[in-house]
Amino acid sequence: MARARRHDPERRDRIVDAALRVAGRSGIAGLSHRTVAAEADVPLGSTTYHFASLDELLVAALRKANEGFARLLREHSALDAPDGDLAAALARFMGEWIGGERAQVELEYELYLAALRRPALRPVAAEWAETVVSVLSRRTDPVTARALVALVDGICLQSLLTGHAYDEEYARDMLARLLNEGPKPSPPSSSEPPTGSTDT
Repeated sequence: MARARRHDPERRDRIVDAALRVAGRSGIAGLSHRTVAAEADVPLGSTTYHFASLDELLVAALRKANEGFARLLREHSALDAPDGDLAAALARFMGEWIGGERAQVELEYELYLAALRRPALRPVAAEWAETVVSVLSRRTDPVTARALVALVDGICLQSLLTGHAYDEEYARDMLARLLNEGPKPSPPSSSEPPTGSTDT
């Protein structure tokens, strides 16, 4: 008599979580159905049943990372404050994100950049940018929102790659320039005396 399969509706999610842990420790290069199955403590056949290819597993992992980032965005109410300083709020959010669990941030970027070599990941990588654009478009126009996302990406990657501490004031200044919120330049001084009446 065949043994009935144990009902485990959360197994797929546990496999994705295991994939994120493996990738966090060993990078994407260390990810395989076998390493993930061992991490999740499930039979190897379970990983191939839910994810026929490694790309499918990576897509699910990147999507889960995107969901976590989107949740952080939604929880950062200062980004939605209609009269708030958007540049300052965004710079603060970046600092909180990078200053959190660094390994998690590095993993999210590794998954994001993996789309350069894995076309299957590109639509999910684009979802990350679209999520941020959607949030920022509530405070500015979509074109500016996309430029802000590009700047955020650049500043965060520079901080991660160089190992330099994140500079919130610098980020705020650069974001404000893009938003045209920076300090107004002083009018040029004139060496000529003011003109006045020459009546005698």
